[in-house]
Amino acid sequence: MKSFYLTDAGKVRDHNEDSVIIVHNQNQEYLMAIADGMGGHSAGEVASSIAIRYLGKHFNETFFSFSKMEAVTWLRDSVTEINSLIFQHEKDHPESKGMGTTLVVAIVTKEYILFGNIGDSSGFVMKDGKLHKVTYDHTLVNLLVSAGELTKEEAKDHPKKNVLMKALGANDPIDIDIFDCDMEIDEILLSSDGLTNMLEEEQIEKVLLGEGDMEEKVIRLIRKANNRGGTDNISVAYLTLDEGGEEE
Repeated sequence: MKSFYLTDAGKVRDHNEDSVIIVHNQNQEYLMAIADGMGGHSAGEVASSIAIRYLGKHFNETFFSFSKMEAVTWLRDSVTEINSLIFQHEKDHPESKGMGTTLVVAIVTKEYILFGNIGDSSGFVMKDGKLHKVTYDHTLVNLLVSAGELTKEEAKDHPKKNVLMKALGANDPIDIDIFDCDMEIDEILLSSDGLTNMLEEEQIEKVLLGEGDMEEKVIRLIRKANNRGGTDNISVAYLTLDEGGEEE
C-alpha cells in the first residue's frame, strides 16, 4: 500500500483547524483519519487534534490482528473516549466551550475495510475507475434530502448546508456510523468538507484518474479547491491498495 496526506488552511481562514493522520502497524494494518475542528479561537484545532492524537496513539498501542467485530468495538470505544476527552478539556478550559470536531476514519486490513464517520467529512473509494462515496453526512440539509423535503440540487446551495446534526464534543452520548466496505477496491480517499464544498465528486474523480503520482494528485485537489475559493480548511488523505511500498 502507498499513502499520502496533506492539509491546507485554504484562502479565507487565517488558521487551520483540520487534523490528519495515516499510521500503520507491523501487520500492515492502516488507520486513516481526518478531523475538521470547529469552535473558533483555536478551540477547533484543539478538538480535532485531541481526536487525531488519541486515535493514532491508541491504534499504535492496541490495534493488532483484530477481527472485524473487534475492530468495530475498538472504533466505537475510541470515539466514546475522544468525546469524553473533548468535554473534559472544555470543563478545564471554559474559554474553549462550544468546540467540537467531525471525524472520518478508515481502517484497512488484509481481511476487511471499515469506514466510520461523524459529521460531514467524507470517505470515498475508487473501484473500476469510478469514485463512490461511502459515508453519510450528518448535516441538516442531508436530513432534509433524505426526508424528501429538499432535492440534492437545492441542498448544494442551501444557506444552512453546513449545519451539523452530529459532532464530537456536541453530542453526548455519541455514536459513529460504521460502514463495512467491499474489499475489491483500488483506492481510498478521505477529505474534510473544505474539498467537497469546492469540488464535485466528478471533478475529484477526474484528478484521481489523471496523470501523476499520489502526492501530485493530492496537491492538485487542494490547488483546485483553493482556485474555486478555498473558503475552508482543506484536508485530504489518500491510500492505494496496490502491492507497492509505503509513501507517506
